Amino acid sequence: MSSLYPLASTLIDGIETPVVRPEIVRDGEGAVREVSVPALVPAVGYGSLADLPFDNATRAPGDVVFSRRAGDGRWTDVTAERFAGEVTALAKGLIAEGLSPGDRIAVLARTSYEWTLTDFAAWAAGLVTVPVHPGFSPRRIQWVLRHSGAAALVADSVAQAAVGQEAGLRRVWVIERGNLAHLAALGADVPDGEVGVRRGMLGPGTPASLVYTSGTTGRPTACALTHGNFFAQVDNVVELLFPALKSAAGKDTSVLLCAPLAHVFGRVAALACVRARVRAGHAPSTAAEELLPLLEEFRPTALFAAPTALESLFGHLRARAQESGKLTAFDRSARIAARFGEAEQRQRLGRGEGPGRTLRAARAVYDQGVYRRLRTSLGGRVGHVVCGGAALRRQLAAFYTGAGVPVFETYGLTEATGIATLAPPLRPRLGTAGQPLPGTAVRIAGDGEILVSGGHVLHGRWDPGASKLLPAAPGGWLPTGDLGHLDEEGYLVVAGRRADTLTLLDGTRVAPVAAENRLRAHPLVSRAVLVGDARPYVAALLTLSPAGLTHWRRTEKRTATPYELLLGDAELREVLQAAVDEANAATGAGIRRFAVLPGDLAAGHLTPVGTLRRERILGDFAGEVEGLYR
Repeated sequence: MSSLYPLASTLIDGIETPVVRPEIVRDGEGAVREVSVPALVPAVGYGSLADLPFDNATRAPGDVVFSRRAGDGRWTDVTAERFAGEVTALAKGLIAEGLSPGDRIAVLARTSYEWTLTDFAAWAAGLVTVPVHPGFSPRRIQWVLRHSGAAALVADSVAQAAVGQEAGLRRVWVIERGNLAHLAALGADVPDGEVGVRRGMLGPGTPASLVYTSGTTGRPTACALTHGNFFAQVDNVVELLFPALKSAAGKDTSVLLCAPLAHVFGRVAALACVRARVRAGHAPSTAAEELLPLLEEFRPTALFAAPTALESLFGHLRARAQESGKLTAFDRSARIAARFGEAEQRQRLGRGEGPGRTLRAARAVYDQGVYRRLRTSLGGRVGHVVCGGAALRRQLAAFYTGAGVPVFETYGLTEATGIATLAPPLRPRLGTAGQPLPGTAVRIAGDGEILVSGGHVLHGRWDPGASKLLPAAPGGWLPTGDLGHLDEEGYLVVAGRRADTLTLLDGTRVAPVAAENRLRAHPLVSRAVLVGDARPYVAALLTLSPAGLTHWRRTEKRTATPYELLLGDAELREVLQAAVDEANAATGAGIRRFAVLPGDLAAGHLTPVGTLRRERILGDFAGEVEGLYR
């Protein structure tokens, strides 16, 4: 990939990367209050995302931009020229069906080639796409369809299509039935010039997508993101990150998209690949049993993934170790990899001497087995993982890093088009979400709230009852609702949602995420939810990891004990209490009591990217919470 614009660059470990110089503003006491990074590329002044396939087809018609998986497991390459042709054909079909410029078309589907094709075809027809996560309940799906005013729906399955029809939609196309090919055929008589006319009507300020938030704290919000918002994000991601990806893999650079396209982070990843003309493949699921075969077939050199994918892969490896009677050795290898990743990064950043001789020797022992098996399961060529959509546990990020799979963490939100901060290439810092993406400024308000400014921040929120978009960023600064701080070099540390902060009866405020993540690092704990708002002390709800519990039962010779009796087992609670004590020592959360829930959290307790829906959890387990304060 050639750079879109000439840049100053530097060599780090032989890899040419752009120079990123954060501008830091301190308060009167010397604390970092604001960090900004100048854009690496000028803002796009004309055109839209709809032009990308056609620009690629003109500049490099034979370049492979996608690989598409067939049902028999074979992957077919799609060139830039072919993709532009398919976009044109599908756009003509949408026009033939009577859709007008500005109409909204919803996409209710898992991550797939058809999803991306529909996205670009809709833009080429002058439409606005509305991603709908397939994990939403039917009721929420129908609410999104009605709230957005969607005129049409593309759905994965007949069942999903029925939900759209119940919402009153007449134009519904089903991917699994081959409806997109039929739709493209309907547009055969529409002149190609009509697509050109509609593309010409779009500009950077034209709405490209209505993207709904995950609804962590309530009903989703509709964010109106423009073509310019996406360009401001995508172009700077490409310039900052892709030189490192290309330098590591050369011309054979390939990216597997393991984040849901219904989430804006996944969309940015797909757009960045198209913009950079890097071959991309789609992974419909983050479940390890579905994802691993795709990784072995596609053999990517980089992944764009949500934390759920990395958690799932780690859990799968751990479960396999348990099945073979090697769980104790696996857990030790995970701790060694995490320690090695932390030590090596301290050395890279000039903050320590790096891994000692003993640690290096221990890592070398496990590299021949556990770590190599991990890298092989990812296809054997993954050199970088870009993680976004939600927070990744520090221990897990350190494990992957120490095992030879570097992770670039991001922080962002839908209102900021997915990414506000990103770990600089070859200078990531564990425990942080990186520095501001070029073209972005991050400020910490007096109460600790993170504020974001930049060309990727939305122009407004969609309200069907209003005559215009509702402003979302007063004075150019978007209040994120998240709490955090900036370290001495401008790296962002996110503490959690402000709405999630627990305020005890004595006025003490506790951010729960750090302690919850610490508890989840224990092999026996799958989920942890801290409670204590308007209560005298902090307590925790825990769910048990099936794999971890099975191993404990075998070790303690409790395999015959019914699960319900284990919940009150004194020895099991003693182990969990030790985990709570360790979390308290590490984070200062002050957890006094805990309860073990009878099963894992249900899908309705989590957002599509795996974050907790706390109000729902507290409502469904109100009895267990009350029991912690008796």
